[in-house]
Amino acid sequence: MADAPARHVLFLNWRDTLHPEGGGSEVYIQRMAAEMVARGYRATMFCQAHAHAPAQEAKPDGVNVVRRGGRHTVYLFAALFYVLGVFGVGPLSSGRLGRPDLVVDVCNGLPFLSRLYARRPVIALVHHVHREQWQVLFGPRPARVGWWIESRLAVRVYRGCPYVTVSESTRKELAGLGVDEGAIRIVHNGTPAVIGPPAPRTAHPSLIVLGRLVPHKRIELAMRATALLSLEMPGLELVIAGQGWWETPLRRLAADLGIEECVRFTGFVTEERKHELLCGSWLALAPSLKEGWGLTIVEAAVHGTPSVAFRSAGGVSEAILDGETGVLVDDEVDFLRVVRRLLHDADRRAEMGVAARAYAQRFTWESSGAAFAELVAAQLPAEAEPRDARTREAEPLRGQRVP
Repeated sequence: MADAPARHVLFLNWRDTLHPEGGGSEVYIQRMAAEMVARGYRATMFCQAHAHAPAQEAKPDGVNVVRRGGRHTVYLFAALFYVLGVFGVGPLSSGRLGRPDLVVDVCNGLPFLSRLYARRPVIALVHHVHREQWQVLFGPRPARVGWWIESRLAVRVYRGCPYVTVSESTRKELAGLGVDEGAIRIVHNGTPAVIGPPAPRTAHPSLIVLGRLVPHKRIELAMRATALLSLEMPGLELVIAGQGWWETPLRRLAADLGIEECVRFTGFVTEERKHELLCGSWLALAPSLKEGWGLTIVEAAVHGTPSVAFRSAGGVSEAILDGETGVLVDDEVDFLRVVRRLLHDADRRAEMGVAARAYAQRFTWESSGAAFAELVAAQLPAEAEPRDARTREAEPLRGQRVP
């Protein structure tokens, strides 16, 4: 008897990992989709189109990626694709992607509102609540509209749906907005693999900020700290590793502060280059206003590099064990004081680095994928649950006679 077709999970996400402004949330979605494939599902990710990738492709990990629309129109395109049958639902179906059995709707501030048109189980995935970021990125009126959509409309639309988030802090914030706390499942990020052998620390004091160059990452705080500390540490260097539309204002600030010689903008870095930078840096700085988890913090941690971040920034308070794997601060003055103290204390940095590496290794993509797959399976009919792809590989090929 032939195996039943693999269940199909559709991920609706704003961007993908190849997008110039892609970050930790995109890594998370790609990895969860790949983990679903590894467990015998089919996975498709729908996201906005951009010049760095084709309109459609099959990834080596088995995930199909469809890119349509722009920064804001991607939400409309997702609805049109679904309703018109591009995913195998309606009369215009191409049959290539097939009918989704479940939709994972990722809310990065604005939700896809798939609950209104997808006649399939929907899981709402929220990395973090954007309460503070609306004001930073938009004017007062757009910020009010955006916050109303995220905090009021989305909560009503997804009422009764299971939720996934990546940290306890986001779970509490969602509950505060009216989401049923019992419906929220925490599935942490995994820890990125280490690429290459250990590299030595720099001989000179060195700091690194890793991530997208956007206003809410508040890289300015790291630059102002560098300007003050460089007065007593002439060899101090700040590496800003990443790309984004906020780079020009940051370069202007470096000139205004007179620290152009102390600050190095790397632009996009490969995994190999990132490995070298994280191994070499004395400290990683994460001054972001808000994070769902803090993937760059555990990336630094797995290289034995402790981080300094803000206690109020959401999930970073779980990505860091305060005082053990890094330090959480309360304000900019505290930020400067802690960074200065750690730069002067090599033994304390080394001790924290060892603890940070051990802590980061607790979080694996495999365990996160298993938790995510368990939630997906619970939303589907029991008989539809596919067998693990690893199990199927050990079975005889379909149609072969078994002696």
